[in-house]
Amino acid sequence: MRSAGTSAKILAQDEGFTNLELSSGEVRKVYGEGFASIGQASHPEKRFEIIGKAGSRRLKGWRPAVRGSAMNPCDHPHGGGGGKTPIGLKHPKTPWGKIARGVKTRKKKWTDRFILQRRQNKNKQ
Repeated sequence: MRSAGTSAKILAQDEGFTNLELSSGEVRKVYGEGFASIGQASHPEKRFEIIGKAGSRRLKGWRPAVRGSAMNPCDHPHGGGGGKTPIGLKHPKTPWGKIARGVKTRKKKWTDRFILQRRQNKNKQ
Protein backbone atom coordinates (compact mmCIF):
# COMPACT_ATOMS: atom_id res chain seq x y z
CA MET A 1 0.00 0.00 0.00
CA ARG A 2 2.49 2.64 -1.07
CA SER A 3 0.60 4.41 -3.82
CA ALA A 4 -0.41 8.06 -3.70
CA GLY A 5 -3.47 8.86 -1.62
CA THR A 6 -3.81 5.50 0.14
CA SER A 7 -4.02 5.12 3.89
CA ALA A 8 -5.20 2.74 6.61
CA LYS A 9 -6.78 3.23 10.03
CA ILE A 10 -5.81 1.17 13.06
CA LEU A 11 -9.03 -0.14 14.62
CA ALA A 12 -7.77 -2.53 17.30
CA GLN A 13 -4.70 -4.39 18.56
CA ASP A 14 -4.90 -7.76 20.29
CA GLU A 15 -2.96 -11.05 20.61
CA GLY A 16 -0.11 -9.92 18.37
CA PHE A 17 -2.39 -8.79 15.54
CA THR A 18 -3.62 -5.38 14.41
CA ASN A 19 -6.95 -4.71 12.67
CA LEU A 20 -6.62 -2.21 9.82
CA GLU A 21 -9.38 -0.49 7.87
CA LEU A 22 -8.08 0.02 4.33
CA SER A 23 -9.13 2.86 2.03
CA SER A 24 -11.42 0.42 0.16
CA GLY A 25 -13.40 -0.18 3.37
CA GLU A 26 -12.03 -3.69 3.92
CA VAL A 27 -11.04 -4.58 7.49
CA ARG A 28 -7.97 -6.81 7.52
CA LYS A 29 -5.94 -8.40 10.29
CA VAL A 30 -2.13 -8.07 10.01
CA TYR A 31 0.76 -9.09 12.25
CA GLY A 32 1.48 -6.49 14.91
CA GLU A 33 5.26 -6.86 14.57
CA GLY A 34 5.28 -5.19 11.13
CA PHE A 35 6.52 -1.69 10.34
CA ALA A 36 4.44 1.11 8.87
CA SER A 37 4.96 4.66 7.69
CA ILE A 38 3.06 7.45 9.39
CA GLY A 39 0.88 9.56 7.10
CA GLN A 40 0.07 9.31 3.40
CA ALA A 41 2.20 8.97 0.30
CA SER A 42 2.49 12.35 -1.36
CA HIS A 43 0.53 13.85 -4.27
CA PRO A 44 -2.92 12.22 -4.00
CA GLU A 45 -4.25 14.65 -6.68
CA LYS A 46 -2.16 12.96 -9.38
CA ARG A 47 -5.23 11.32 -10.97
CA PHE A 48 -6.75 14.77 -11.62
CA GLU A 49 -3.79 16.14 -13.60
CA ILE A 50 -4.48 17.17 -17.18
CA ILE A 51 -1.58 16.15 -19.42
CA GLY A 52 -2.59 18.40 -22.31
CA LYS A 53 -1.48 16.62 -25.46
CA ALA A 54 -0.39 13.23 -26.70
CA GLY A 55 3.25 14.31 -27.03
CA SER A 56 3.51 15.09 -23.32
CA ARG A 57 2.24 11.63 -22.50
CA ARG A 58 4.67 10.02 -24.97
CA LEU A 59 7.60 11.85 -23.32
CA LYS A 60 6.63 10.17 -20.05
CA GLY A 61 6.99 6.75 -21.67
CA TRP A 62 3.33 5.98 -22.46
CA ARG A 63 2.41 4.34 -25.76
CA PRO A 64 -0.91 4.82 -27.55
CA ALA A 65 -3.68 2.35 -26.65
CA VAL A 66 -5.40 0.89 -29.73
CA ARG A 67 -8.78 -0.81 -29.37
CA GLY A 68 -8.83 -4.50 -30.20
CA SER A 69 -11.93 -4.04 -32.36
CA ALA A 70 -9.96 -1.63 -34.58
CA MET A 71 -7.35 -4.33 -35.33
CA ASN A 72 -7.23 -7.18 -37.82
CA PRO A 73 -8.24 -10.73 -36.78
CA CYS A 74 -4.59 -11.82 -36.83
CA ASP A 75 -3.69 -9.10 -34.30
CA HIS A 76 -6.45 -9.43 -31.70
CA PRO A 77 -9.38 -11.77 -30.84
CA HIS A 78 -11.80 -8.81 -31.21
CA GLY A 79 -10.46 -7.78 -34.62
CA GLY A 80 -12.02 -8.06 -38.05
CA GLY A 81 -15.53 -7.53 -39.34
CA GLY A 82 -17.01 -4.52 -41.03
CA GLY A 83 -17.80 -1.30 -39.17
CA LYS A 84 -18.45 -1.48 -35.45
CA THR A 85 -19.15 -5.19 -35.17
CA PRO A 86 -19.42 -6.74 -31.70
CA ILE A 87 -16.58 -8.86 -30.38
CA GLY A 88 -18.41 -12.09 -31.27
CA LEU A 89 -17.11 -14.00 -28.26
CA LYS A 90 -18.60 -15.03 -24.94
CA HIS A 91 -16.12 -12.91 -22.93
CA PRO A 92 -13.83 -9.98 -23.75
CA LYS A 93 -10.31 -11.26 -24.38
CA THR A 94 -6.77 -9.91 -24.14
CA PRO A 95 -4.60 -9.85 -27.28
CA TRP A 96 -3.27 -13.25 -26.13
CA GLY A 97 -6.74 -14.82 -25.84
CA LYS A 98 -7.16 -14.83 -22.07
CA ILE A 99 -10.40 -13.60 -20.44
CA ALA A 100 -10.01 -9.87 -19.77
CA ARG A 101 -12.70 -8.72 -17.33
CA GLY A 102 -14.31 -10.26 -14.30
CA VAL A 103 -11.87 -13.15 -14.00
CA LYS A 104 -10.70 -14.06 -10.53
CA THR A 105 -6.95 -13.59 -10.09
CA ARG A 106 -6.44 -14.96 -6.58
CA LYS A 107 -5.06 -18.48 -6.81
CA LYS A 108 -4.12 -19.09 -3.18
CA LYS A 109 -6.95 -18.40 -0.75
CA TRP A 110 -4.88 -18.96 2.38
CA THR A 111 -5.20 -15.31 3.49
CA ASP A 112 -9.00 -15.31 3.79
CA ARG A 113 -8.81 -15.82 7.55
CA PHE A 114 -7.15 -12.40 7.93
CA ILE A 115 -10.02 -10.58 6.19
CA LEU A 116 -12.51 -9.63 8.88
CA GLN A 117 -14.90 -7.58 6.74
CA ARG A 118 -15.05 -7.40 2.94
CA ARG A 119 -15.09 -4.08 1.14
CA GLN A 120 -18.52 -2.66 0.41
CA ASN A 121 -19.62 -2.57 -3.23
CA LYS A 122 -20.44 1.10 -3.93
CA ASN A 123 -22.45 0.29 -7.10
CA LYS A 124 -25.17 -1.72 -5.32
CA GLN A 125 -26.46 1.18 -3.20
